[in-house]
Amino acid sequence: MTIRAGSLDRRTLLRGAIATAAMGSFAVACGSPSSDDDNNGGAKNKGSSKNPFGVEKNSKVEAAIFDGGYGTDYVDYVNKVIGAQVAGTKVQVKPVVDIAPELQPRFVGGNPPDLIDNSGEDQIGFLGILDQLEELDDLFEAKTYEGKKIADIVYPGVKEPGTYNDKFVALRYVMTVYGVWYSKTLFEENNWTPPKTWDEALDLGQKAKKKGKYLFVHGKEAATYYQTMLFASAIKEGGNEVRLALGNLEKNAWSHPAIQGVLKVMETMVKEKMFVPGGSGTQFQKAQAIWSNDQKAILYPSGGWIENEMKDATKKDFQMTGFPEMTLTDKPKLPYETLHAASGEPFIVPKQGKNPAGGKEVLRAMLSEKAAANFSKTKLAPTVVKGTVPADGFGSSALVSQTKLLNAAGDNIYDMRRFVEAYGMNTDQLVPWNSFLSGDLDAKGLTRALQKISDKVRDDDSVDKIKIS
Repeated sequence: MTIRAGSLDRRTLLRGAIATAAMGSFAVACGSPSSDDDNNGGAKNKGSSKNPFGVEKNSKVEAAIFDGGYGTDYVDYVNKVIGAQVAGTKVQVKPVVDIAPELQPRFVGGNPPDLIDNSGEDQIGFLGILDQLEELDDLFEAKTYEGKKIADIVYPGVKEPGTYNDKFVALRYVMTVYGVWYSKTLFEENNWTPPKTWDEALDLGQKAKKKGKYLFVHGKEAATYYQTMLFASAIKEGGNEVRLALGNLEKNAWSHPAIQGVLKVMETMVKEKMFVPGGSGTQFQKAQAIWSNDQKAILYPSGGWIENEMKDATKKDFQMTGFPEMTLTDKPKLPYETLHAASGEPFIVPKQGKNPAGGKEVLRAMLSEKAAANFSKTKLAPTVVKGTVPADGFGSSALVSQTKLLNAAGDNIYDMRRFVEAYGMNTDQLVPWNSFLSGDLDAKGLTRALQKISDKVRDDDSVDKIKIS
């Protein structure tokens, strides 16, 4: 399931509550007789290049997979590639919707599944089970079924969001690419070009108005999509110091000149009525349909999930296409192609599973070219494996865009999702953003409100802080 800005707060609060409640019970489990090493039955063989984790022949691997937006069939598909590599290995997939309620008792009992897709609204808190998870550094050192080192075939920054207290324990399998989206067909019909700077976006807004269209639209639950766009623009313009100041909750971080420069242009756009009116009272998917189906607005900032999410409300031959967020000037500190992209769908391997070696082997199989290509073809989303989406994107223009954006960014990829997700700030941030986009709050008022939310978290000693680097 792709993580969206509009759902982060609820998810974060649930994780925090789960992790807090789980600490005591998981600690008991770690010291119980059921945690003896004899239960770790899958790694008795000595590893080899073809079987790096020493999986037993004819192994069974129990995989509890979140049955959400991506379903579970892509893990079932692994059976088509893994058996030929490790003789007789079979993946038994168990679809799960309520991850924490269903799987917490198994951690406490010392008999968790061998592999878990710890996704969805009610994840098990990572910090609560950290000592009970296999570290996955050896997975990245292993070779794929095609003979390539895994660390060399994944996109940059994949390990960071799955690392907790310096332990890499979660492989996030799906890449979420953030950008600004438009109809290639509509732009070609009007001889419009995607803007690279905010001044160009202002000019485009004027051209759209002459055609009876708006530049942007927003929905009440997704107003902070424009915050994500602000992050990307300001970070490229002002450099990593902007990202670090925001992520580490520094005083006056929201007053950085790059942030203020973008906000002032956005304020001008609101005043000049380049946003569809009434967004703060419109459900976000209905607002998105004003862009994708009605084409009353011509641009929309979102993650790469947008094509699949709006597939039933998109005009025929829309040709949904994405481009990097605009910069303030034509000489930003970071390249224009710099990309906000985050890996999601975190997979974990419990130490106490019957076959943790098998759990790691399933992940190695999922990182094969065949399995990764199958995921992208059937789910219209890129995995963390580079080079597995063909030039035609399996017929998806949005998937083609995501691949091009990732390739153009190279090593210039960062993830700001953790900054909001870690502290559950999204619900509070939605309020001033809706007011700002509706014209009821100016840029100075928005800045004060957002800084106050960050300061509240920073000054709360009861909240564990993450270090962004």
